[in-house]
Amino acid sequence: MRIGIISDTHGDGAAWEQALANCFRNVDMIVHAGDVLYHGPRNPIVATYAPKDLATLIKEAPVPLLIARGNCDAEVDSMVLNLPLMEQVVVQMGRRRLVAQHGHRLVAGDAEQLAAYYQADLWISGHTHVARLTASQGRLFVNPGSPSLPHSGPLGNIKTVALADEEGVKILAVATGEVLQEMAWPQK
Repeated sequence: MRIGIISDTHGDGAAWEQALANCFRNVDMIVHAGDVLYHGPRNPIVATYAPKDLATLIKEAPVPLLIARGNCDAEVDSMVLNLPLMEQVVVQMGRRRLVAQHGHRLVAGDAEQLAAYYQADLWISGHTHVARLTASQGRLFVNPGSPSLPHSGPLGNIKTVALADEEGVKILAVATGEVLQEMAWPQK
């Protein structure tokens, strides 16, 4: 099983299409960690901002999509998408458990505590627009960054998404599908 992981699309339909074409061609499911349609009051409006178009593209997604509600997501977004936006998403991928929250309400240490409580093998969060993949306490933690409005971080200012499969987790460049960072699942 392969799960595409994306966050912080902020109404950018072109970014969604590029992620599908270059990174998510053979996925079985997509988990979106929030901030789907609205650009948000603190973000610039990108030239390809088209929330109505992105909503249509998401509704036409070739695989099931689960969405964790972000701080820029509203009830109307759920209505337009015709999908629930949940506080958190839990997915079982074989023997691996993935849990996604947007992350805007978490403070230092919260993700590790919640991941342990839910016995998550992978904790997914967004919000910061900074791609990051780490391991702690026998678990992986990923922020897929943003395919629309990336912020500079350890991997630079590159538009990114992530992918989870049987081998582990990878952060991918949206423009090329190139693997920028990867980690194998920790031994149990």
